[in-house]
This record gives sequence, C-alpha cells and structure tokens, in this order.
Amino acid sequence: MSESEQKSILEMLERIGRLTQAEQWTNDLNPTQLAALKYLARANRFSRAPSHVADYLGTTRGTVSQTLKALVRKGLIKEVRSDADRRSIRYDLCAGHDQALDVETSIAKAVAQMGAEELRPLSEGLRNLLTTTLEMRGNRTFGMCNSCKHHHKQADGKAYCALLKVDLEPHQTTQICHEHSRAA
Repeated sequence: MSESEQKSILEMLERIGRLTQAEQWTNDLNPTQLAALKYLARANRFSRAPSHVADYLGTTRGTVSQTLKALVRKGLIKEVRSDADRRSIRYDLCAGHDQALDVETSIAKAVAQMGAEELRPLSEGLRNLLTTTLEMRGNRTFGMCNSCKHHHKQADGKAYCALLKVDLEPHQTTQICHEHSRAA
C-alpha cells in the first residue's frame, strides 16, 4: 500500500472520530462524559475506579475526575467506597443511565447498514489497529473477561477469575476489565 493510501486511511479515521464526537453533544452530556458513561456501562465492578476510566479514555485523572463528578451531579452514576479500603472508590450506574446512552450517531447507522462480508474484515482490521496502537503507547487492552488468560471455567460450569480470585456471574464474562490479558 502506498504512503498516500496510508495517509488517506489515517485522515478517514480522524474524520470519522471528529464527526462522531460532534454528534455526541446531546442529552445534556458532552462527548467525554458520554464516553466515560459508556465505559462504566461496559466495565466490570473491578474496573470502575477513576484511574481505570482515565486509562481507557487515554486522558488525565484530573479530566476524568471532573467528568465523573459531572455525571454524579446529573444522577447518572454514584460513587461507592470500598468496604476493604475506604480510600478506594468505584462508580456504579444509576437508574436512567441507559437513556443517556441512547445516542445514535450517523456512523452507527452506517455500520448497521453494512453486510457481514464488509463488517468482518473491517472489525478485524480495526481491532488489530487498536491493539497495536495500545501496545505502542504502553496502554492496557481492556478486553472482555471471557477472552482473558485469567478467565477459567470451573467444574460446575461457572466462570472464575484466577487473577482476582473471584467467581464471576454470567453477565460479567462479557464485561470489559482493566486487568485483561489476552489468552494465548
């Protein structure tokens, strides 16, 4: 592929990102608040600390702190202190958060119109691009529990996280985790 074609791909990715962000100024949320809320809606209970949100969004803890405070004020999330360590906090979703997440962008509509034969290679290519970019930056992958090397099925069929040494509910296996490490 020529340098010109590579540059064109980068420009298209950047433009899609900007267009999507421009459409996310809705429902009384700015794009950063919406991104943080989307992350919290997908993250498992072990991955909802402010530092995890900052890592996922690729931003500073200060920015995320202000973003999370705004979401608390809007009644979309609540702060929960750890029983084991009162200094540690996580954020849980409040009732009604799903309405704030109901933002359909033009890119979402365009993806919905694409066929499987177009989506499969696109998905694979974007996943590889994202993974490579995260690795180059030294960032975590934040994958789903069920694709992690620490995810195990027990004899009774229940899921277990060997890293955190906890049983997982069925819905937790499809949530994203800060500690994710891709299975071999």
